[in-house]
Amino acid sequence: MKLLFLGDIVGKSGRTAVIAHLPALQAALSPDCIVVNGENAAHGHGLSPTIAEELFASGVDCITTGNHVWDKKELVPILDTEPRILRPLNFPGGTPGRGASLIEGRNGHKVLVINAMARLFMDPLDDPFAAVGRELQWCRLGWEVDAILLDFHGEASSEKMAMGHFCDSRVTLVVGTHTHIPTADAQILPGGTAYQTDAGMCGDYDSVIGMKKESSVARMVTKMPGERFAPAEGDATVCGTFVETNEHGLAARIEAVRIGPRLANTPLFPA
Repeated sequence: MKLLFLGDIVGKSGRTAVIAHLPALQAALSPDCIVVNGENAAHGHGLSPTIAEELFASGVDCITTGNHVWDKKELVPILDTEPRILRPLNFPGGTPGRGASLIEGRNGHKVLVINAMARLFMDPLDDPFAAVGRELQWCRLGWEVDAILLDFHGEASSEKMAMGHFCDSRVTLVVGTHTHIPTADAQILPGGTAYQTDAGMCGDYDSVIGMKKESSVARMVTKMPGERFAPAEGDATVCGTFVETNEHGLAARIEAVRIGPRLANTPLFPA
């Protein structure tokens, strides 16, 4: 089967680009399941129910999040009832929502999508390794599900790489989010798990990680607080990861996806 994951959607520019490019991505790649990280989709801060519905209508099967999941209060009430929107798995017990969900792919395949958050330079949540390990004990690749995708939302590349090796042979794809910069290390680990440290963002790269560069630079230079960061509004580049599996649900192929006006497009979509 085929999995398409798109990294952090930042603001209206990112949303517009994802929705505009999804038909071409679907035509070229024929993904059985499409997962996106939407935690910055609402003006760069959080996810609204309306935006979630727009993404689902465009063909997205599941939306993951991260540390900005609570930024839009109107999202919180639906987290318990909408299994296609995830918050990080390792929030404390009793937190609204869920960190993993079984998604039915287009050809009847079952895909377990897991969303976890790292701890280095992030909020001190519960141990993500223990949380992911427990999830993998009850839902085994090749037995209960045909594929497992883990969005590991974190700052430190070392922690993300450790999670990749921790999951190797048990998960189809471990892909990082949060830094908004696509890494050049898409690979298949020795046990057959596809891995990329960060998928990159779907947003305007003439920016500082998706936010308007003027205010970001001013804050760095002056060290003075300013107005809340707002997303850059230029044409966005869509970044993500594409994986094909073998008969065991492990990776047979992984390709970085970049399509848009600013970064070098990947061979899947040459400029």
